[in-house]
Amino acid sequence: MTNKKERKMKAVILTKPTKGSEVVLSDIDIPQVKPGWVLVKVKGFGMNHSEAILREFEIECDYIKKPIIPGIECVGEIADPSDSDFKIGEKVVALMGGMGRSFDGSYAEYALLPVHHVFSVDSKLSWAEMAAVPETYFTAWGSIFQCLKLEKDDIILIRGASCALGYVAIQLAKALGCKVIGTTHKKEKISLLENAGCDICILDDGNIKEKINEKINGKINEKIEEKNNDKTNDIINYDLKINKALELVGIKTIKDTMQSMASGGIVCNTGILGGVFEWNNFDPIKDIPNGVYLTSFYSNYPTKEMMQDIFSFMDEHALKPLIGKEFTFDKISEACEALDEGKINGKIVVTV
Repeated sequence: MTNKKERKMKAVILTKPTKGSEVVLSDIDIPQVKPGWVLVKVKGFGMNHSEAILREFEIECDYIKKPIIPGIECVGEIADPSDSDFKIGEKVVALMGGMGRSFDGSYAEYALLPVHHVFSVDSKLSWAEMAAVPETYFTAWGSIFQCLKLEKDDIILIRGASCALGYVAIQLAKALGCKVIGTTHKKEKISLLENAGCDICILDDGNIKEKINEKINGKINEKIEEKNNDKTNDIINYDLKINKALELVGIKTIKDTMQSMASGGIVCNTGILGGVFEWNNFDPIKDIPNGVYLTSFYSNYPTKEMMQDIFSFMDEHALKPLIGKEFTFDKISEACEALDEGKINGKIVVTV
């Protein structure tokens, strides 16, 4: 339970389009618990592109509750379990389900959240590390395991790999044992993709099929040269036919991504980094290549089992979240500015 004297909390309140530099903390009442909802003392939260979209223009939409506390994910402790089976002090994560849009989200010291989107987890990670996990890792996990059915011998293309979600997808795919081809439209981020573990990195100009072939041929030639130098008779097996693709740029490049796939390949459209939200004049018969499968992942339906699977996988493989920069809650305006600028490599987290 919260202390009776502790009636106020700090929170971000939005009512209109707001630049990162304009974000401020306000003093408001701590929410009162109600049946079916639990009060979480927020220890940290990750920041997401969708929250920048909310501040930029979505806040004006009729379906957004106003005023609203933004934030689609958080980690913390149960402060008041209400009528749930949670215990006070229990370590939890929460994400999605309307958080930060239909009801108040995580940019606050306390969050009143529906019990069905709050999950108890066991993890060795710190609060800051945990804060980088919920939404980004859940989205990557669902995309590559549930939708792409990723297996250790797969060749996966990650289109738009230099975003926070892309880095996570690289990390998970490499931990599984896959070969990874990553793209970015920023030349200065090629080295970052290499450091993240990509086997092949491609500068994306919107047409990558020929670039992939050139890179693959280059890799094969390197292998042949290595074999000749070693004077061995080993058979070169570097058949990089892409059979899985995670599309994070979205509608803007998805047709080109599908054209780059091997027959039988699967493309999962998860991101909208390209800023194009609808595919006008889409003809599935002509636009989806024969033998290629198109799917998508919508991250609004997490489960306790999936969340614990993610944290267990990370513990098992000794993985640490890829935190780009950490801010304290009193620096929330700076964190929002960093999110808007898009210059941070990795997840932005805020500790409360």
